[in-house]
Amino acid sequence: MSAQLPDTVAMMDGAGALPRDNGELTFAEPWEARALALAVATVEQLGLPWDAFRLRLIDAITEAPERPYYQSWAVALETLVVGMGLTTAAELDAATPTERPSL
Repeated sequence: MSAQLPDTVAMMDGAGALPRDNGELTFAEPWEARALALAVATVEQLGLPWDAFRLRLIDAITEAPERPYYQSWAVALETLVVGMGLTTAAELDAATPTERPSL
């Protein structure tokens, strides 16, 4: 990610801490960086405190600790937008492509 992360995101610790290598954020795939950016942008656009997302992320990690880290970000983001009534799980399922062209 080239943009500066808010301190509340960059300084997360514990279960939600961002994976780093020698202090630098690490992403195995480009979609992982996009998941992080989407979560940050969504929280900012909705004017929510970061904990509205962070606590959902911790819950997602706790519920399935074997799940890859950024997949837990996607789960947390889905629970946030569904929980706020912005969409439904069925609408998200219907909008999920079966194949996605690479960027």
